Amino acid sequence: MARYIFITGGVVSSLGKGLMAASLAALLQARGYKVRIRKFDPYLNVDPGTMSPYQHGEVYVTDDGAETDLDLGHYERFTGVSAHQGDNITSGRVYQQIIAKERRGDYLGATVQVVPHVTDAIKEFALAGQDDHDFILCEIGGTVGDIESLPFMEAIRQLRNELEPMQSLSVHVTLVPYIAAAGELKTKPTQHSVRELASLGIKPDVLLCRAEHPIPDGERQKIANFCNVRMEAVIPALDAPSIYSVPLQYHAEGLDTEVLRGFGIADAPKPDLSRWYDVVDRHSNPEGEVTIGVVGKYVGLQDAYKSLNEALVHGGMAHRVKVNIKWIDAEVFEQSSADIAAQLEPMHGILVPGGFGERGSEGKIASVRFARERKVPFLGICLGMQMACVEGARNAGFGKASSTEFGSTEEPVVGIITEWMTEEGLQTREAGGDLGGTMRLGAYDAKLAANSHVSSIYGGQTDISERHRHRYEVNGKYIEQLEKQGLIFSGMSPDGLLPEIVERPDHPWFVGVQFHPELKSKPFDPHPLFAGFIGAALEQARLV
Repeated sequence: MARYIFITGGVVSSLGKGLMAASLAALLQARGYKVRIRKFDPYLNVDPGTMSPYQHGEVYVTDDGAETDLDLGHYERFTGVSAHQGDNITSGRVYQQIIAKERRGDYLGATVQVVPHVTDAIKEFALAGQDDHDFILCEIGGTVGDIESLPFMEAIRQLRNELEPMQSLSVHVTLVPYIAAAGELKTKPTQHSVRELASLGIKPDVLLCRAEHPIPDGERQKIANFCNVRMEAVIPALDAPSIYSVPLQYHAEGLDTEVLRGFGIADAPKPDLSRWYDVVDRHSNPEGEVTIGVVGKYVGLQDAYKSLNEALVHGGMAHRVKVNIKWIDAEVFEQSSADIAAQLEPMHGILVPGGFGERGSEGKIASVRFARERKVPFLGICLGMQMACVEGARNAGFGKASSTEFGSTEEPVVGIITEWMTEEGLQTREAGGDLGGTMRLGAYDAKLAANSHVSSIYGGQTDISERHRHRYEVNGKYIEQLEKQGLIFSGMSPDGLLPEIVERPDHPWFVGVQFHPELKSKPFDPHPLFAGFIGAALEQARLV
């Protein structure tokens, strides 16, 4: 029988509910329990696939092709449990399904309402696919008091009544601000937040209190008295030196112990936190450092590249080095060629990430050229690989090489995917079709050339599976000309039609991939491409 942990947030947004959910799941997992985490998002988009990264951060993609909230990246990185379509639902998706049923007449003429139809759909989502899990953690996006989240709160209230006694538990994440002028921590925002939650019929069992300063026992007792919980259930959550120290910090404060107590579990196995101690040690005690220049278009908001940032850190852990990431706006390199050398010469590695649209594309191409000519380790991801192919084509004499994503071109080295195969059969797309959910999404197989550089990076494997999210593809008609100039297509789709990986054998480390390897990297299992890239950057640092 699965037990449910419902996680809500109050006072302000961005308190780290996703990180808290991932940390708690990791602690329960360390005790031998089987866990799964789900995210309820109140916004009306069906998924974040068409949202600007500046609005929502990165779009995290699962193996089965779901475009989801970035918190699912935290869930996977901390637990190693692969998320899927059923682990993220939005108000938009709920309403879309309900309206489709109403149009078909599935409700037999009934008046369709938020209660019970919307709340029933949310409860059905929460209860689906338990798969013999011990704990299912459900994080509710937004902040208590938001109009958008009310149907989700009502669904939780109903679920807690319908589940067996001690089969569910509520964790509420709040803020205990420090007022510098008064020199005091203030508990009133937490009290008001809990009162707001209680007015919706939900009594929190555990309070996770974010704070910049230690919370004295007296203040914890005050929160406990006014919020109707035990003092031990008021868990301080101070700012941590890194996200990877959060599970250990929460364990030290008794979070997992108090949650288990809330379920009446007194004989839980002690947690094996050895791999988390190792991760923290590698991150906190580096034996060197490298600097990586990331040339992108969303550098103003690092959450737009959240998984990429973490994967680079994981690559550093693999070599026990600190990775300094310099975020560089690609548009800067379109204004003056002098800026390229000034900004990229100090870099030990250059990475061009994925993205959409023409803005900054010429700056990315210039960065590829710099990496190729100066023999600086280079990793191109998705659009980054496509720009490497465009740069290679221009170097091969195709001066007008470009991508049809940026407009009509005489040399379409990159073009729109019109059709591709999936397990469901042939998928097609037209240039004027819908944008949402129409890309090549999720895990696809690729075959690597034997004895290639990337095959050695993958430990000699020639068959791999990686996650994709793209609408445009490198044009296979240019492969022969590009390979004559040294850009080798060392990875292809199993049918040999879609380019997956390019590399330059005459370069110390030059790899471009059509997929997103950052989505599968873990702190305790760094992705081989990032481990290899940081290893090459470390060699570059020693040569400089």
